[in-house]
Amino acid sequence: MREMPDYKAKVEDAVSFLKGRIKRPPAVVIILGTGLGSLIDSMEVDVQLPYQDIPHFPQSTVPGHHGNLVFGTLSGRDVAVLQGRFHYYEGYSTRELTLPLRVLSLLGADILVLTNAAGGLNPDYTPGTIMVIRDHLNFIGENPLRGANIEEWGPRFPDLSEPYDRALMGAAMGSAEKIHLTNVTSGVYVAIPGPSLETPAETRFLRSAGADAVGMSSVPEVIVAKHAGMRVLALSAIANVNDPDNFVPIMLDDIIRAAGEIEPLLQELVRETLLII
Repeated sequence: MREMPDYKAKVEDAVSFLKGRIKRPPAVVIILGTGLGSLIDSMEVDVQLPYQDIPHFPQSTVPGHHGNLVFGTLSGRDVAVLQGRFHYYEGYSTRELTLPLRVLSLLGADILVLTNAAGGLNPDYTPGTIMVIRDHLNFIGENPLRGANIEEWGPRFPDLSEPYDRALMGAAMGSAEKIHLTNVTSGVYVAIPGPSLETPAETRFLRSAGADAVGMSSVPEVIVAKHAGMRVLALSAIANVNDPDNFVPIMLDDIIRAAGEIEPLLQELVRETLLII
């Protein structure tokens, strides 16, 4: 595959490639996080493409991320599902790891639904909580919009006074009530670079900064989505709760297992929410 030094050219190349392979442009992009990749089992799949087959897409290297872009319908909506995401700690810049979302926004998608597995910081949370993200802190240390702005993609200084769409959050909370999910709340998500997990002191600091849950993803995608004019809904599966005064080791296998236990409920919530947005 020929390397293209210009980011805009890479994006346009991927857009052109996908236009020739999909039946309909997606209205909704869904990004599936660690251990949350089986939502596609509920889809009517039209096209499934491994990331390595798509020009300039990054490759997912983390356990629990399948590495496919899937087009089809879910709950009657035309969707594109990123079955596995990319992370800053894998060595990608935030601009590189958000390239797939930029491509899908240019294909016509105007809603982003993203999921992630996160560690709980709020002491009132328990493992198994689903948190509807209402705001975030970007502690990754890099912004995907850094560098030259491409005006046709979005403004130089996008407004983030409402990064998560209130109507979509309301739809998710209403859907949770309708299907009798009781362990659903809203909160603030903080993104850290990773891959090392938080120390007790860092956990205490992140709590004091106002975060209810911590993870290593999602915020770069939200920034790009808002730049592209998309509406955003984000859901965190709380896999564990970090107590800085009674800290225990956190293992990735345990996070994947816990996320897998939450996954059926999260899938049901996503499907139900898509019916009304």
